[in-house]
Amino acid sequence: MNLDELNQSLRECQACRLASGRTQVVFGTGNPHASIMFVGEAPGFYEDKQGVPFVGAAGKLLTELLESVGLSRAEIYIANVIKCRPPNNRNPQPDEVETCKPFLLQQIQIIKPKLVCSLGNFAMQTLLEKKIGITKVRGHVFRLPHFMLFPLLHPAAALHQANLMAPLREDFQKLKQVLDELSKEKEQASPSTASPVQMDLF
Repeated sequence: MNLDELNQSLRECQACRLASGRTQVVFGTGNPHASIMFVGEAPGFYEDKQGVPFVGAAGKLLTELLESVGLSRAEIYIANVIKCRPPNNRNPQPDEVETCKPFLLQQIQIIKPKLVCSLGNFAMQTLLEKKIGITKVRGHVFRLPHFMLFPLLHPAAALHQANLMAPLREDFQKLKQVLDELSKEKEQASPSTASPVQMDLF
């Protein structure tokens, strides 16, 4: 199955309660062969209307942050853990995450990114499979079986709490270091066994 086929299979999804309140399924957008993938939490109001993740205020900030480290939205892939907007932008419920998680993992399996950047608590906890706060793991690389995970703060959180804007920008500067290191590893064709900013918690 390719991305288009997976997308088509989810257009009429009725697997959880969120189906009743959505305008449309917000599948994902970007380069289907991207080496870097960003994963957020769930669609908001504008995403639900347009069918594209990160198009509201948080999306504009994400685009700016990407450009600050030399990335464009055209070369990455962006998706959310949850594909349908929760009512009033509430937090996803555990059963909703469990219902949608397989679809996200299928996206990752098809795209095969080398690096997945999770944005915020829900995406990080879903992919790391650990109930731990984002402030403890942000800015560190975790080598998972099929990709490396780099947790960052969520742009929306920084828009709501001004004191998080500086740490979010720091996260993206650390991301640039990780990307530079990955580029060097690729050139040397001999990946190192440890990342330069890894934190072994488990």
